Amino acid sequence: MTRLDSDAAVAEEGAADCDGPRLLNLEMRDVPLGGLRAMQVSRALPQRDLPLVGAWCFLDRFGPQRTMMRVEPHPHIGLQTVTWPISGEVRHRDSVGSDVIVRRGVLNLMTAGAGISHSEYSVGETDVDLDALQLWVALPDATRFGEASFEQHADLPVLDLPAASGSAQATVVLGTLGDASSPATAHTPIVGAELELTPGADVLVPLDQAWEHALLLIDGDVTVSGTPGGQAHDTAELDTNHLLYLGTHRDAITLRSTGGARIFLLGGEPFPDEIVMWWNFVGRSHDEIVAAREDWENAAARFGHVIDHGPERIPAPPLPGVRLTRRRRRL
Repeated sequence: MTRLDSDAAVAEEGAADCDGPRLLNLEMRDVPLGGLRAMQVSRALPQRDLPLVGAWCFLDRFGPQRTMMRVEPHPHIGLQTVTWPISGEVRHRDSVGSDVIVRRGVLNLMTAGAGISHSEYSVGETDVDLDALQLWVALPDATRFGEASFEQHADLPVLDLPAASGSAQATVVLGTLGDASSPATAHTPIVGAELELTPGADVLVPLDQAWEHALLLIDGDVTVSGTPGGQAHDTAELDTNHLLYLGTHRDAITLRSTGGARIFLLGGEPFPDEIVMWWNFVGRSHDEIVAAREDWENAAARFGHVIDHGPERIPAPPLPGVRLTRRRRRL
């Protein structure tokens, strides 16, 4: 999916330095997406003080809303797009020849490498109910100039989580959680998983304490306890307007739900590089982003041509009047 804003660092004010592991609510913001028929999306990443969680550098939720999605061909470099539908169907087409329907329960993973382009249309010619998560993963230096590719995975592993009451399952979308690993290609140590809790659930979610993690509420009610017994100073309520950052040095968290809930867990080994992210590009320098923009505007071969499309495409926005700088973590 394309970003229409060109703000190099988007976050809410007031995030403070963490003194050891601490639960921290980070406010999401609403942004328009998609030109004349703009959709409203809620953006959880990047934040001004937290540009990445592991290698995750971008997280939008588009929906729930009734709309007709028409996102014309647009480019990406240096990242993977992870599309995780909640409801509705979207047709994905790209410049490596993929033409697939994106459906609930199926991971759609596009690796940009040095360059790819794609489009996203809702199915049909009228408004439909749509809701999905769109995430980006920053690629490390070893693979960010590699070949573009697309994967679709319908058979994802499901992990039963330890429960004091009720029950919960984790569908591992990307990477590894506990002893379950997704079949999708990951280029850094990472986890992305949807957790589903039954009413009355009191469950323990295992974490790698060397990694950082965050939680996004999809629906329902959840109380998160980051310490055994849920001490007051390390307990938080999830809501759909915030991303809950868990920090590092946790080997588990406790989740409790009265009426049941769905949550998305993202995390991974802290990313070793500071990135430059502008529009749909993830790089390491201003000049790299400028070159990618010029290549897209000049229809360079690196981005290919999206299957079954004509000349329609989204033009790159103008660059800001200052040099783009690397995003610096303040948490």
